[in-house]
Amino acid sequence: MFQGSSPEAAEAFARADPYVANGLVASWRVRPWTTVVGPDASFRFADESLPSDGTAPSRESLVRFLRGARHGVVASTAADGEPQAAVVGLAVTDALELVFDTLGTTRKAANLRRDGRAAVVFTRGTATAQLEGVADEPTGPELERLLEVYYDAFPDGRERATWPGITWFRVRPTWVRTTDFGAEPPAVTELSGDGLRT
Repeated sequence: MFQGSSPEAAEAFARADPYVANGLVASWRVRPWTTVVGPDASFRFADESLPSDGTAPSRESLVRFLRGARHGVVASTAADGEPQAAVVGLAVTDALELVFDTLGTTRKAANLRRDGRAAVVFTRGTATAQLEGVADEPTGPELERLLEVYYDAFPDGRERATWPGITWFRVRPTWVRTTDFGAEPPAVTELSGDGLRT
């Protein structure tokens, strides 16, 4: 890919290519291309990255960003203090609660039952969100409320709900750091306490 105000550099490159010059490439053309992902993107989708103008992301923009990412890495602490991590599908409520399912026999389930501290990392396009919070294993009406959000994001979760030993965890963030690496310099925002609640 070439970036410039005219196609001349790309055309010159193609004409000088040995495969073209020796007739191995019968035809070629240069055409405009719009890059939509990554640091060289011509534009970003409205919800791909977090605000890069120095303003703090609103709860709505943060929820939209996390919902678009869909998967993240959940880190927990083993009984011996060693870190453990796994990629999971995460649904996000309007109140910024993260919900995922897992088997009760997994390492992360055992870890979070013993020590509810959890860290979660999302990445989407040029932006990332790091969250730290407290995990719990909801039951009853509270679980039913969260499951509606989870099934909306992951319809196949209804089938997994029939698995023996399946369970759901919720992580409520107490600290969030967002970084948009598409900005120069990267735009970093940290939220905690009252700032996170509002």
